[in-house]
Amino acid sequence: MTVKKYLFFISQNYSFAILRPIQYRALMRGDQVAWFVEGNAVDLTLFNQEEKRLVNVNDIFAFQPDAILYPANNAPTCLPGINVAVFHGFDAGKLDKKGNNDHYKDRHCFQLYCTQGPESTREFLALQSSPKSFNVIETGWSALDTLFTSDCAGGNHSAVSTGAMEQDPDLLLSESKPTILFCSTFSKRLSAAPHLMGKIKQLSETGRWNWLVQFHPKMSRDVVESYKNIQNDNLTFVETNDIIPLLKKADVMVCDTSSVMLMFLLQHKPVVTFKNIAPKTHLFDIKSPDELEQAIGYALTRPKKLMDSIQAFIDEVHPYRDGLSAERVLAAIDQTIEDKASLAAHPKDFIRQLKMRKKLNYWRFW
Repeated sequence: MTVKKYLFFISQNYSFAILRPIQYRALMRGDQVAWFVEGNAVDLTLFNQEEKRLVNVNDIFAFQPDAILYPANNAPTCLPGINVAVFHGFDAGKLDKKGNNDHYKDRHCFQLYCTQGPESTREFLALQSSPKSFNVIETGWSALDTLFTSDCAGGNHSAVSTGAMEQDPDLLLSESKPTILFCSTFSKRLSAAPHLMGKIKQLSETGRWNWLVQFHPKMSRDVVESYKNIQNDNLTFVETNDIIPLLKKADVMVCDTSSVMLMFLLQHKPVVTFKNIAPKTHLFDIKSPDELEQAIGYALTRPKKLMDSIQAFIDEVHPYRDGLSAERVLAAIDQTIEDKASLAAHPKDFIRQLKMRKKLNYWRFW
């Protein structure tokens, strides 16, 4: 098989956990991998010493990738290789400014969508036109490979930061009581964090449960600091670019409308949501902080009706538990490179692509 070159185009720290399982599988089969960072939100110290980083667009053209992988919604179309969407999360039901689902869109910049399960596959297949300009291939989500396998060679290998020190979450918690993981989106309109802080502080002080708290990297610093200030023997605020160890550790998640709750559900574990924008039967939704304690207690009993709904959700969203989604992504890329000549050109999106070029400071049009 011909050696292929892959470029990982990233702009957020969570991209490492999504792409490193793919990097591991690619290197195992003798291919080459490089990384490119767009913007200033990525902590460059998270790169491993052996990882190759390209620093400008000229480096990308010199590398000549066969495929560029994006854990993002948009991608520039002026770079070499096919553009591959590997997604930065699941559909959490969030809507755009026009009231449309923001997850299922063709933004005319990808030749391949690596979908996560039957639900997302159907949605993106419905966006295909004739002649088709992109492939839709169901692979599962590479970020979950380490969730379903003890082989962590493709994982992130990063510690979690709890402020003054970096520790394994297993060392922070008592094994004698359940662990509750609280995660929240950064959106002021959707975030549960400001509303639940007082109740979470109160419940943590009872010592009934262990608490881990982790937020989206774009969360307001004021909110972050307020939760750091309520840490105690039973509550730890965790900053990490790899949430998988926290998902494995917890028994119940408390959340809002953040897509991370979907990752937790895929372990067949219950989630209590606060004012979710579209609560369905696989979630246990509450409308008041005063309902939180009773809701967590109920979820910990793993009631059959709720757990059956969670299983039906898993079957639709991400049925893969073999830890091999990264391998399927590489196979989908191989197939799409073969199909490239038969794919139609995307409709031009001049405004979005001009914005992309501005970010890259790249203005060649030939």
